[in-house]
Amino acid sequence: MLDAPTRRLCEGIAAGPPGVTRLAVVAPGEYGKTALLDHLDRLCTATGVAVVRVGPGSEPGLLGEAALVLADDVHTYDDAALDRLAALAADERTGLVVAARPRPRPAGLAAVLSRLRGQIVLRPFDRAQVATHLAARLGTVGQGLPDFVLEQTGGVPGLVHRLATAPDLTPDAVPAGALAAVRHVIDGVPPDVLRLLLAVAAGAAPDLELLGALLGLDTAEVTAVVDTARATGLFGVDGVLLPLTRATLAAHVPPEQHAEVRQRLAGLLLDRGLPVLEVVRPWLADPVVPGVARAFEAAAAEALDTDPALAARLLEAAVAAGLPAAALGARRAEAVALAGDMDTALRLADEVVAGGAPADRAQGAAVAAAALAHRGHLARSADLLRWAGEHPAATFAPIALLGVGRLEQAQQALAGLDRPDAGGQPPTLLSGALTSVARGMVESVTATATAALSGLVGSAEILEPLSRSVVLPDSPAALGALVALHCGELTIAEPLLERALAAGTGGPPLAARHRLLHAWVAMLRGDIALASERAAEAGEVSSPRDWLFAVALEVGLARRASDLPALRAGWARAGEAVVRHPVDLFTLLPFGELAIAAARLGDGDRLAPHLARAAELLAALGDPPLWSTPLHWSGLHAAVLAERPADAERAAAALAASAGRGPFYAAMSAAAQSWLKVLAGDVEPAEVEAAAYGLRDAGLWWDGARLAGQAAIRTADRKAMLALLDCARLLQGQSADPAPAAVPAGPTAPGGAPVPAAGPGARLSERELQVARLVLEGLTYKQVGARLFISAKTVEHHMARMRHRLGATSRAELLTQLRQALGG
Repeated sequence: MLDAPTRRLCEGIAAGPPGVTRLAVVAPGEYGKTALLDHLDRLCTATGVAVVRVGPGSEPGLLGEAALVLADDVHTYDDAALDRLAALAADERTGLVVAARPRPRPAGLAAVLSRLRGQIVLRPFDRAQVATHLAARLGTVGQGLPDFVLEQTGGVPGLVHRLATAPDLTPDAVPAGALAAVRHVIDGVPPDVLRLLLAVAAGAAPDLELLGALLGLDTAEVTAVVDTARATGLFGVDGVLLPLTRATLAAHVPPEQHAEVRQRLAGLLLDRGLPVLEVVRPWLADPVVPGVARAFEAAAAEALDTDPALAARLLEAAVAAGLPAAALGARRAEAVALAGDMDTALRLADEVVAGGAPADRAQGAAVAAAALAHRGHLARSADLLRWAGEHPAATFAPIALLGVGRLEQAQQALAGLDRPDAGGQPPTLLSGALTSVARGMVESVTATATAALSGLVGSAEILEPLSRSVVLPDSPAALGALVALHCGELTIAEPLLERALAAGTGGPPLAARHRLLHAWVAMLRGDIALASERAAEAGEVSSPRDWLFAVALEVGLARRASDLPALRAGWARAGEAVVRHPVDLFTLLPFGELAIAAARLGDGDRLAPHLARAAELLAALGDPPLWSTPLHWSGLHAAVLAERPADAERAAAALAASAGRGPFYAAMSAAAQSWLKVLAGDVEPAEVEAAAYGLRDAGLWWDGARLAGQAAIRTADRKAMLALLDCARLLQGQSADPAPAAVPAGPTAPGGAPVPAAGPGARLSERELQVARLVLEGLTYKQVGARLFISAKTVEHHMARMRHRLGATSRAELLTQLRQALGG
């Protein structure tokens, strides 16, 4: 257990005159002091030096001229023994090596040490020394074992040795036999030191005042106990209790001793108003300790803002430790809801509403209302929110009422919030901002989009740092983004959602909603790859509302990619999604997207009742243009795909009725009229291009590209066709430059020069490169054609020309050469 420098020093002592040796070995317990004296004893005996071992209570006999005295555990000597040892240290004829812990250090020990000439320093093992010691004891040592032992022991040599002697040692857990060996160390400490060890294991901070109160000692006494404890070798060099020590205390100290310390520590922290979370958190892994329920409750309040799932676990522990479940029901429901488990939250909240204390029932109602909103039951949510009265979430009542078409009731509820004495509560930043959100949503129906967005954006920004720990039916950012998406303000929707995601607004329950709406922005712009990436970031969604948006995104992306199998797969899931979540004002976007998919697949009857309900809802609200325009636009495309010209004309007429409300509505109306003319074979290139660019300005890049592309393939005028195709490509983010590009025809020779092609040329046009890239991505000829606004037959011709140019003898060889040429 001794390192090489210490061994050399011992060899020098054994070889020299013993009388000159005056050394101290001062180190914590388990650092190898006794092992050093044993080693020195063997060396000296082998060289003929008389060695006398002295221990507590033993007296050195008559010493000869060449005697060397080895005194162990000197810190435990009484005053008389220390006086005799000091006299011995003054005798120049006799060598002396004393071993002691740093603490305690009585005055007599200090007198002995002052007469010595040097000190042997013992240090913890490093990883290499741990590995060497394990190999010497165990033979073969697994790769992770030295790291595990070093972590558990802090490199304290005696503890490393105790682990190394355990035959069943693995990197997974400390064997019971090793814990039993360390128990003997703990059994030897004084009672006050043991209580200190238990306090530190329970999480007590190194605060002398707190530890003194916990142990019933004054400052000087607790300082001495701390010093003695750290001298046991059960702490690391950084003063932190070693994991092996913690495990031994947990395994071998009776539970009632742990419980007594935890109860006292929890009471002291609570009485002093100090944080308890970091102290209490580890207790969750142990059996329930009676008497610490209030500490669990206080820790849950600390954890709620940053880790609601942990807060929920702490509240469960508080109930298990003795607090009545009914008293914590509302807070448990809130924590579980913020953690994202809306089903459990609804069950707990319902129990509180049905039979909780009067002070808790409003909070229970607010949580239940939020959970119901996530499930799509806005009418019931509105009823609960109005009943919740003074709770901040009650300000969402006008929004929920609006969502189910009850405009007059929403306005009345908003008027109640605007009263100076509303709710009898002070006008906090949270309540004021939420009231502004409600007002903005009502204005989205009764006023202009500009007025609505102004209040919504400002309120969302105010609420970013406040709403992480408030259970909300929806987030201000999501509502603001919905309004922005409905009126073509994608540049407002996107930063709103990005800030909400960065701030964690609404916590885990609303993270998926923000990500799905973020994906929707990218989909409307025609960026299929980015939209797919953002949708994937939402992960597995659980709430019916999120599921509806996720499925509609899947369907919308498949339609825009001309991926019929994916469209069919998404539509199969859409049937469940629309049943789980009824139509409301805030789900018109997904229902509109699903309407187009239903028409494309010839399954419109399945969605007809839901679309009829959407029309009734909008009629009840007075057909507000902001909310009805996107649905009419979807209805136009669904009618076109289903070959129902009368329905298409009705949708176009509805869009025309709002054309005077602003540029967005005018652009949508113009595009609808352009579609009708294109479908009738009347293609005016300038008119179509203007309508397509109008859609781009409204945020609908993909829709603009599709209009231009469809017009191009329906005109007999080649010049007009080329101009419209260029417009479509530009809107889809593709270059219209037809200049050919050179590509290697096969492998690259040393030095980077391309190997000449076997065929009559290896220069591919830009269009051929576009086709090649899409084919290599796995798209079918039909999908490539839909993406590039050309026919599948034209794609086939491009592939045939490339095969001829590159001299490929088969399709497989052609694809191989294209991959090499395009770096894939």
